[in-house]
Amino acid sequence: MKPDIEIARETQMKPIVEVARSIGLDEDDLELYGKYKAKVLLEVLEKLKDRPNGKYIDVTAITPTPLGEGKTVTTIGLSMALNCIGKKAVTCIRQPSLGPVFGIKGGAAGGGYSQVLPMEDFNLHLTGDVHAVGLAHNLLAAFIDTHIMKDNALGIDPLSITWRRVVDVSDRALRHIVTGLGGKENGLPRETGYDITVASEVMAILALTTGLFDLRQRLARIIIGTNYNGGAVTAEDLKCAGSMTVLLKDAIKPNLLQTIEHTPCFVHTGPFANIAHGNNSILADQMAVKMGEYTVTESGFGADCGAEKFFNIKCRYSGLKPDAVVIVATVRALKMHGGGFKFPPGHAPDKETIERENVEAVEKGCENLEKHIENVLLHGVPVVVAINHFDSDTDAEIETIRKRAIAAGAEDAVVSQVWAKGGEGGVDLAKAVVKAAEKPSQFRFLYPLEASIKEKIEIIATKVYGAEGVDYLPLAEEKIQLYTRLGYDRLPLCMAKTHLSLSHDPRLMNRPTGFRVPIRDVRASVGAGFLYPLLGEMRTMPGLPTVPAGTKVDIDEKGNVVGLF
Repeated sequence: MKPDIEIARETQMKPIVEVARSIGLDEDDLELYGKYKAKVLLEVLEKLKDRPNGKYIDVTAITPTPLGEGKTVTTIGLSMALNCIGKKAVTCIRQPSLGPVFGIKGGAAGGGYSQVLPMEDFNLHLTGDVHAVGLAHNLLAAFIDTHIMKDNALGIDPLSITWRRVVDVSDRALRHIVTGLGGKENGLPRETGYDITVASEVMAILALTTGLFDLRQRLARIIIGTNYNGGAVTAEDLKCAGSMTVLLKDAIKPNLLQTIEHTPCFVHTGPFANIAHGNNSILADQMAVKMGEYTVTESGFGADCGAEKFFNIKCRYSGLKPDAVVIVATVRALKMHGGGFKFPPGHAPDKETIERENVEAVEKGCENLEKHIENVLLHGVPVVVAINHFDSDTDAEIETIRKRAIAAGAEDAVVSQVWAKGGEGGVDLAKAVVKAAEKPSQFRFLYPLEASIKEKIEIIATKVYGAEGVDYLPLAEEKIQLYTRLGYDRLPLCMAKTHLSLSHDPRLMNRPTGFRVPIRDVRASVGAGFLYPLLGEMRTMPGLPTVPAGTKVDIDEKGNVVGLF
């Protein structure tokens, strides 16, 4: 088949104004960024408020493998497939971080005949939202250091500061640094570090806000550390929240693009699901459910990461209730989980080994799929499994997945061929999703907010990850006591953990048992509205691989971007 970028460039896009009209918007509702992308004004929410909500579908996956499961491909393809069977669908996804785009992952606009267009814009700067987030975040960091250097009227304890700087590049050399060197004119020396921009609390706030004034209030509540008396110090105390809001006044507006089959697609915010909550913006979803019969959104990584946070964080703040969930799996990924082959870092497994029929390994790997089905059912939402098809998949392997998925409680398990065939390749999946979404909603949260911090951690660790229990390192114990004393113990939790295992340890494949989860730290994102415990060795700044994806990105002789796929 043709390369993704060639397929994208051969597609005749529609003007974004025309795409907008298909969901009831006119040009006055848009701020145009060229011919094929636009921001949607927040006033649209008032305009559409009396429309009933359409069905709300979330797409998640099994535990990811280096082979890729095709979750974004399925999200885009499912929305196109729903249109193929006569349903009016809208897609909602996150904007990629430039860290993975130029690091391990490469482009993230889908693939094959299931892509978002314009593909290059989607993967790169789009409308500048990520940069606005980084600037607002780092402005607050500059305010903190200047305040301490000048007179420290707030009595900020430098050793308590949790607000680091951010950059949207995977740069491990910035994880731990010392600032303020070079004399008193350059500030007071202190240890700090950088996180990747999509791990910023500002990005999480942008994704969870419900309006401009709510954004202002959330930014004001950001906790940067404590004073010498142990009291919380906020962005409002530093008189920085207003400026941060101004920097984000355009970034708050959702971006409208289109799929390869011209399905409207909101692309807005990009929090990581292993570090942050891993979902696109509430504002985009609130618009989309008023514009389509079906809104298809996506949660990052597996049902233990983005989907768990979708249910217990995003849905708490949006008020939206999911009608069905799609779990994406592949034969080859389940073979890997089942021990059929290994994928050591920097060494791709033999293609013949990947593609050779191995029903026994698929059978064993289905334990991972079953746990993700169980995790969704804990929240009372019907599940459909999408088997993202590869040519080497055999009927026996597919039937094994189908039987195990249904036995585990899935409504259905359906082969999806949207990568090769576009919307038509997902018609069976779309029909299964429509049927599942017709079931009465039994949606429920996993834990009450009134539970203590430790109780919430232990509910997630034991019920979602399958751990035997939880161990707390001294720093985590200290932070739990601090945040309980400050009254933040009633917030939901955003567990920062590896996406490569149901556990905290990326080496534990499939469905591990008999492990305990170590909590090394707990941080507060009070503005976003959650606490985030750090599990095991989880880092908030990724690093580049030996051969970064960015080594393939360039400009060709015609001035076109190449190498994103």
